[in-house]
Amino acid sequence: MSDSGFDPRRCKEEQRQAWNSVAAGWAEWWEAIERGGQVVSDRLIEAAGLQPGHRVLDLATGIGEPALTAAKRVGPSGRVLATDQAPNMLELGRKRAAGMGLRNVEFLESDTEELTLPPSSFDAVLSRWGLMFLPDLSRALAKVASFLTPGGRFATAVWGPPEKVPLITIASGTVRELLGVPPPPPDVPGPFSLADVTVLERALGSAGFSQVRSERITVTFEWPSAEEYTSFQRSVAASIRALVADLPTERQATVWDAITKAVQPYAGTDGVVRLHNEGIIVTAQR
Repeated sequence: MSDSGFDPRRCKEEQRQAWNSVAAGWAEWWEAIERGGQVVSDRLIEAAGLQPGHRVLDLATGIGEPALTAAKRVGPSGRVLATDQAPNMLELGRKRAAGMGLRNVEFLESDTEELTLPPSSFDAVLSRWGLMFLPDLSRALAKVASFLTPGGRFATAVWGPPEKVPLITIASGTVRELLGVPPPPPDVPGPFSLADVTVLERALGSAGFSQVRSERITVTFEWPSAEEYTSFQRSVAASIRALVADLPTERQATVWDAITKAVQPYAGTDGVVRLHNEGIIVTAQR
């Protein structure tokens, strides 16, 4: 526990509850999310060098990415294990896999830091936008290294700095400013915990990885209108929902209207909101 009173176990339980609480929203919006996020899944699969027959582990898979993309790449002779601590999100991943006819992917409820698997049992490990939420990154990366075969690759995606990720900051920044809520303490894991990618690069080196490389990637999400962006945030943003949950109904409406106004400048002449975000792809070899 740090001087700020941060409790990793409580943090993980709150994360689990939060992700479970918005799983229905992700079920509603997953197609829009994956239209934008697919470029990241594709790049992770490429960076990991996946081939037919490979064994792949996807950590913090959420609704099933990049696990499902990996399952298509490795084919029937390969297998993918997708893990997450939120069972409601995993269930959506299972439904998506079934809908795609994918039989070579398994979903397992597990905390990444507590995951126990045979050593050297995977040719590649992936994680898309998951590492930033781990209280003990070093422990998690040590496990990743143990799961990989010698020469196996780890490919992960994290978000760049807040000012380059309007997908998240337009809504969260608007709400916090309107309600006078300060940002979380720096030791609390969140979407921008690894925006300084050197932290992750050093941690990978300390965990015994070599050939650590990072690259920037643009991730674009679209909504038909500013109102649709706000509807998306109302459905999937657990932290915002928590901030407004106890407000009077009229005050809640003011908050959501403020988000719509904040994103309006990003709408084109066709009314479509296009948000260009900076992701960071990091790869390493065991």
